[in-house]
Amino acid sequence: MEPVRVDVATPSRRYAITIGDGVLTRLTRLLDEVKAPKRRFVVSSPTVWRFHGERFAAACQAEPIIVPDGERYKQTPTVMRVYDALIKANAERSSTLVTFGGGVIGDLAGYAAATYLRGISLVHVPTTLLAQVDSAIGGKVGVNHPLGKNLIGAFYQPLAVVVDPAVLGTLPRREFRAGLYEVIKYGVTSSPSLFERVAHGHKAIFKREPEVLTAIISEACRIKADVVTQDEKESGLRRILNFGHTAGHALESVTKYRRFRHGEAVGYGMLVASELAVARGVMAPSDLQALYAVIASLGPLPPIGDITIPSILEAMKHDKKVIDGRLHFVLPTGIGSWSIVDDVTEKELKHALAKVGLKH
Repeated sequence: MEPVRVDVATPSRRYAITIGDGVLTRLTRLLDEVKAPKRRFVVSSPTVWRFHGERFAAACQAEPIIVPDGERYKQTPTVMRVYDALIKANAERSSTLVTFGGGVIGDLAGYAAATYLRGISLVHVPTTLLAQVDSAIGGKVGVNHPLGKNLIGAFYQPLAVVVDPAVLGTLPRREFRAGLYEVIKYGVTSSPSLFERVAHGHKAIFKREPEVLTAIISEACRIKADVVTQDEKESGLRRILNFGHTAGHALESVTKYRRFRHGEAVGYGMLVASELAVARGVMAPSDLQALYAVIASLGPLPPIGDITIPSILEAMKHDKKVIDGRLHFVLPTGIGSWSIVDDVTEKELKHALAKVGLKH
């Protein structure tokens, strides 16, 4: 089966996402094709390197930099560890940094690439479903701040993104499921067919068959590539990719990034936004029930009954989607359509947050 190629054409750089079972074995050739500088470093996590380090090393001769993984490590001290390793290795501007891990590794190592010597070449090789369909694409890199998620960062496009569904075979079921919530996000905002594929085909998806995974990953990547091509720096259309992220980021922040996988928080966030949409009369209750059903069909989400509504409202004040003092919300108007509003009241938010299970 030949790899699928999805092109991303932004004002700052045009690059390709290469998707295919076993494509990791072609990594060196792909790097050479995009003229990635020959001095190559890879940033990975202990877990990913334990499972796939030998495969990566066989495919690409690169010096490994191993840093801890997890949202609580997506902070500037971890980025400093990457800087330290690059400086000690005398890495020059004519170097390539390859990220080999999930969304956290991609974000923090990508930020290191964007800022080390004011920018060195970057390639993403994502190893989680969430990173493969979302975070590795589009050039957003950065780290969290104790007061909010992704408040420190940059737009920095890679030279290439290489997606091998085969590496998902070692991904724990919970991590795999977390990525499916992001796939659902694309379905709700942009593709009823993708939504239906997850809703009715999740059993086949959980078997992780290469053909099935390649199909859903490719469609999600095409949707994001199209959005990013039209709006690289989130001045308009790209904001639809934040569906579910406003409440989701707040949930992650108030629980110190320890309770939720990112996708799980987005799952709750999509429900909050959809409850708002139904309360406003812009989304049919049947579509909301379909969303609840598909999320429930994937498995249990972490409990939220002990999280207070005031704490979430406070966290939302620090959201990066606040513009001129107004919090922008992506609201679905159906499966496959959306709107962006900036007039959601605190009363509306409290009602929606209570509907999904948070306490007053």
